[in-house]
Amino acid sequence: MNIKPIRSDDDLKAVFLRLESIFQAEEQTPEADERDVLVTLVEAYENKHYDFGPADPIEAIKFRMEQQGLTARDLEPFIGTSGRVSEVLNRKRRLSLRMVRSLHDGLKIPYESLLAEVH
Repeated sequence: MNIKPIRSDDDLKAVFLRLESIFQAEEQTPEADERDVLVTLVEAYENKHYDFGPADPIEAIKFRMEQQGLTARDLEPFIGTSGRVSEVLNRKRRLSLRMVRSLHDGLKIPYESLLAEVH
């Protein structure tokens, strides 16, 4: 494993090419270790050079739903009735602080994403 810092977008592209070939590596193997280190380097480079900013709150919720295979009904304990969930997901109702706290605690969505202003 010959790992070096990512200093340019060309380095980043090369790392992505390498990651494609080792991304499905079995855990506890040298390739899995290399993958984990490279992912950390990519994250550090992107955080330094690209400002993605916080996610849109509704997109953050939908992303978490997709990640965890959740339905709108699964959000009811965090947001409220099915009607309220629908209003939030369709941007007809803003998140209350109670909803934000509940979504953060229950689904581990970062406060930064839930409290971001949509422009």
